[in-house]
Amino acid sequence: MTSVRALPARRARRLLSAALSLPLLVGGLAACGYGSEADDDASAPSGENSAGPALSADRVNIGYFANITHATAVVGLQDDGLIRRELGGTEVNTQVFNAGPSAIEALNSGDLDLTFIGPNPAINGWAQSGGESLRIVSGAASGGASLVVDSEAIGSTEDLAGARIATPQLGNTQDVALLNYLADEGFEVNPQDGTGDVEVFRIPNAEIPAAFEGGDIDGAWVPEPTAANLVSRGGETLLDEGELWENGQYVVTHVIASQDFLAEHEDVVEAVVRGVVRTNAWINDNPDEAKERFNAELAALPGGSELPAEVLDPAFENVEFLNDPLAPTLQAGARNAIDAGLLEETDLTGIYDLSVLNRVLAEEGLPEITDDAGLGVE
Repeated sequence: MTSVRALPARRARRLLSAALSLPLLVGGLAACGYGSEADDDASAPSGENSAGPALSADRVNIGYFANITHATAVVGLQDDGLIRRELGGTEVNTQVFNAGPSAIEALNSGDLDLTFIGPNPAINGWAQSGGESLRIVSGAASGGASLVVDSEAIGSTEDLAGARIATPQLGNTQDVALLNYLADEGFEVNPQDGTGDVEVFRIPNAEIPAAFEGGDIDGAWVPEPTAANLVSRGGETLLDEGELWENGQYVVTHVIASQDFLAEHEDVVEAVVRGVVRTNAWINDNPDEAKERFNAELAALPGGSELPAEVLDPAFENVEFLNDPLAPTLQAGARNAIDAGLLEETDLTGIYDLSVLNRVLAEEGLPEITDDAGLGVE
């Protein structure tokens, strides 16, 4: 078995020592049944179902990442958040992940019922299960991923030759994007172990800033707020991934549900989706308060701390919160994963079930999503 490219042991020990002295977003994979430390005041987001009996499931397990690209979940799953309120008396248990492949493992094992996740892990989960494990039920966010580098070492794409570039995890959305970009630019990289013309290291998001400051890597293709964090530490954005997509939009986060859970508890999934739609609307209408509530929730996570304004503000500006899962960009991402050697040819027909989302959008007086790239449930 080919091993994932990781830092040499000496570097890893130095990285761990440095990382322990810096603020972390998450402490690895953690189960976090937490609540927000923010005050409950009149300006807090509110929902119609803030109390009431449980829905068809007494409990729902929801995953997400402590990234700004997952701010819909971070804000909406707070104690007074709109997602929790829509769930009424159904107990909510949350799990925080570093990257998508781990979340897919949890979904497949039954530890998660729904999760916020990037497109490529969802594609992999679908392929590995033969199309039986999950459905994409809603969008959540677009954008918010960049290639940030040490400008003294890398001033242009040509300078990537011999460089050490990090991604959060083998096969995650940013990992596939980097591998595809490098291939398009003529660089050869082994997709499994990261060796080649450019060295690709798979390092958890929380540890990447320390690796960058310590000189262990020359840059990273990462989501927000890690990208803005690297810029605040002297890095420069070599490429905003939006530059590679039409209209600058591409799915970075959507919501997937276990097929079994969706079949048995569609009302619970609908409550979550309604909470997503309302949370996105609230974030877009109240960006300053949304940033405050996001930051407060980071501080409440085990090992977490608030982000400074020089990281938080630009990171939020780089992410668009929307309900459209942008299916054509997932389809393109699947092709990229195949081309990168991380995915075999697979039929994605049925990966989308947007019926719940469109029912919610209609109730909210919003346009329905009609483009599922031909990949909807037949």
